[in-house]
Amino acid sequence: MKTEIYLPTTENLEICAELLRSGELVAFPTETVYGLGGNALDPLAAKKIYAAKGRPSDNPLIVHIADKETVNVLAERVPEKAQIVMERFMPGPVTIVLPKKDVVPDAVTGGLKTVAVRMPSNPVALALISRSGVPVCAPSANTSTRPSPTSAAHVYNDLCGKIPAILDGGDCEVGVESTVIDFTTEKPRLLRAGGMPIETLEAAIGEIEIVQNSKVALCPGMKYKHYSPLADVFVALPGEGLKERMRAAYDAITGEGKKTLIIALEDTAAEMGERNVRLAGKDYADYAHNLFAFLRDADADGYEAVVCEGADERLLGASVANRLIKAAGGKTV
Repeated sequence: MKTEIYLPTTENLEICAELLRSGELVAFPTETVYGLGGNALDPLAAKKIYAAKGRPSDNPLIVHIADKETVNVLAERVPEKAQIVMERFMPGPVTIVLPKKDVVPDAVTGGLKTVAVRMPSNPVALALISRSGVPVCAPSANTSTRPSPTSAAHVYNDLCGKIPAILDGGDCEVGVESTVIDFTTEKPRLLRAGGMPIETLEAAIGEIEIVQNSKVALCPGMKYKHYSPLADVFVALPGEGLKERMRAAYDAITGEGKKTLIIALEDTAAEMGERNVRLAGKDYADYAHNLFAFLRDADADGYEAVVCEGADERLLGASVANRLIKAAGGKTV
């Protein structure tokens, strides 16, 4: 299969919209990461997504919409707190989990009786979904377990020859996936930290319970290995001796003959001496924006190990901490 890259002109948006209507797949930009989209009402399209990614079929897909009214087509009911989130934060990097209607195929929801829905803020995504006339189910547009793609080039590197089209809308603004909140329980539950800080959501709807572990993949990113480059990743947890631990880990790994990289925020990077360092930025918003691209760059540049500065579990730091620990497979220093 030949994979075409399209710029988001009016003509090309219509070409990609027709692909979606006909049951084919299109990778497209959102404000979080690039998504691999298919018609959310077509179970065969969902199966194509799982096949292209090499993704387990019990890992549910998020349904992307271009207008809030479409939620009522997909969900049996929308609780009051979910309505508040829709009114205040959609479009944006937040996903709401609701009881699904039968119109949503089980192939899209991983066999669950719930549906995860979000409205992206990226104008190219909204234009594509609106033109297609169908809700669009879309996980990240990468090979399963790899770092999520934040550019069309990342998508092409992973999925060339596996999908017909990539819509190139430039680099993603946020850089990590959406925050996922489950509204099917009495108290809303955080299923995945992401581009919308939980503190911002709690200020609007009250306390949100944090789900630590689940044997069932209630949303993307919960159950399976995720975000991992080919290089070994090690996370230096925040706290006493952070910089010393990072320097010691780097020196020990390079002492084994492995080409090693440090990814750190500005203050920490300044104290890493002559070691190989990529500057993650000044704050967690910068870190989130750069993380997946830096992990992919590490592989492209031949690094065998990456020592990453960990993040506090607050605001956007929670999304960075989540991705780092998963990328590292739990390895900390």
